Amino acid sequence: MGKRNRLGRLILGLGASLLAGTAALADCRDGVVELRGDFGQASFRVDLADDPEERARGLMFVEDMPRGKGMLFVYESPRRASFWMRNTLIPLDIIFADETGTVTRVHENAVPLDETSISGGDGVLSVLEINGGMAGQIGIEPGTQMRHAALPQDAAAWPCSAD
Repeated sequence: MGKRNRLGRLILGLGASLLAGTAALADCRDGVVELRGDFGQASFRVDLADDPEERARGLMFVEDMPRGKGMLFVYESPRRASFWMRNTLIPLDIIFADETGTVTRVHENAVPLDETSISGGDGVLSVLEINGGMAGQIGIEPGTQMRHAALPQDAAAWPCSAD
């Protein structure tokens, strides 16, 4: 009976290890950006703006955006990045991140149609736009980590292959 119990525990242990390994290898979901910080985790369904035309258009002329939706801008390399709200009809939180996916600046409640430049500073590789006020409600702040398949995984603070 002792051998059977040990064998049963070994099999259960192997099964649990395989399940844990599968979770550890979880990959980024297509069209979803995930964030984690002191608040826990949050995710947004995003449209990806990764070419000059898409980045130039952004969320201009969008009249309404669901709470769990956003747009992720990704550049070819880190740079100085600035945004404005020309032709943008809804208030937005603009979240700037470096090449590791770490949030460096958060501009809350950008004013619709305002043409004042909103600087993200130097070293920006990606920018997440979400509905105005959401960053504060969730607790997104500098130091929050972001992940998405379009971000460079070799430099990521929270790579897609991590849980």
